[in-house]
Amino acid sequence: MHICISAHPHYLCTMTYQQTLEDLYARLPVFSQIGSAAYKEDLHNTIALCNAIGNPQNNFKSIHIAGTNGKGSTSHMLAAILQQAGYRTGLYTSPHLKDFGERIKVNGEMISQDFVIEFAQQTKPLCDEIQPSFFELTVAMAFSYFEKEKIDIAIIETGLGGRLDSTNIITPILSVITNIGYDHMNILGNTLEAIATEKAGIIKPGIPVVIGEYMDETKPVFINKAAKENASIYFAQDIYSISNIKSEQYKLTLDVENNSDKNKESFTLDLNGLYQVKNLRTVLCAESILYELGFKISNEAEKFALANVKKLTGLRGRWDIISEHPTVVLDVAHNEDGIKQIINQITKSNIQHSKLHFVIGFVKDKDVDKALQLLPKDGYYYFTNAHIPRALPNKDLQAKANAIGLKGDVFDNVNRAIDTAKSHAAKDDLIIVCGSVFLVGEVNY
Repeated sequence: MHICISAHPHYLCTMTYQQTLEDLYARLPVFSQIGSAAYKEDLHNTIALCNAIGNPQNNFKSIHIAGTNGKGSTSHMLAAILQQAGYRTGLYTSPHLKDFGERIKVNGEMISQDFVIEFAQQTKPLCDEIQPSFFELTVAMAFSYFEKEKIDIAIIETGLGGRLDSTNIITPILSVITNIGYDHMNILGNTLEAIATEKAGIIKPGIPVVIGEYMDETKPVFINKAAKENASIYFAQDIYSISNIKSEQYKLTLDVENNSDKNKESFTLDLNGLYQVKNLRTVLCAESILYELGFKISNEAEKFALANVKKLTGLRGRWDIISEHPTVVLDVAHNEDGIKQIINQITKSNIQHSKLHFVIGFVKDKDVDKALQLLPKDGYYYFTNAHIPRALPNKDLQAKANAIGLKGDVFDNVNRAIDTAKSHAAKDDLIIVCGSVFLVGEVNY
């Protein structure tokens, strides 16, 4: 079966964009809704879908990005730099916060709604036959769209893991693994080595790989896999040293020194979370390899892009200040490492605050107990949940929190919780909304 995806909406198609998405959600297993039941442990469906549409992934260059945390920010930073340097840049990430179109972008613009409708309609017979997951279909959709849009380069973020991730049918020009932490252990394994092995599955024969951060347990996994694939490996944390970090309300400034040639540069980022320091190292290391591969990126384009990632790519939800007096921050931190980074931000950044308020909600398949243990006992808590089947009910979250001394009330939706937090907070208090990407996605801003 070969499917041709036309560039124009089909005159017989009667579904709207919203109806098309609702139909896809209803027909296909969606990980964000039901969790691991939607995860397919092989690449057969993605291969079948891409074969049917002419294997578009073979017709553009790509960079493949995996990791436990930071892969979204890293993907958006790299996309911003390439876009600003004049390259027509595709960006595939997941999940989305507000609109499905956030997952598939070209030069910061969301995928055409007509293309989504047309692609869903024309692949429906094959989908009915092979029953792909929602993620598998959207990966094929992204590849098809990027081919149609004649992009120069695509940044492709894995959904989960790496080795068996639907995106892992590409042969990129560069692979990137941001870091390894405990997440999705029910699928990826219970040790850091096991998780690293799954993520290292994106390392391809002869293709250079950047490792953002490593630990004693994970470094040998990466070295061994790279050696087996004859792939050059670069450890960003060894290549660059960071100093003079200043986290301000809406920006992060820092100096980066290349440890080999001692060249030092100053950067300003509009992604102002302290954890972006690690992601910047990864991005700069990736950028230096792109330069060697023939990409022309001026210093001016790089600096402008990093200071304007949100504007260029539309990234939201990373230490994202949405209002002041009191300060309300959205952050998609949703696992142990992510919550650690939030606590680090509160203690080390110079955001002045009197009291802390946490509007918080998790999904059921995270290690919620470990994440809760990291939160301060003297904070005020507002327990809520996203409106998806995977969400941990707010009362269950409250019970877990109460058991370790975190007190607060339950709320049936995140916006009511934020409104209540604002009414309880003084002007110089800090309200943090975190725990789930899907929770942040339901915030009105």
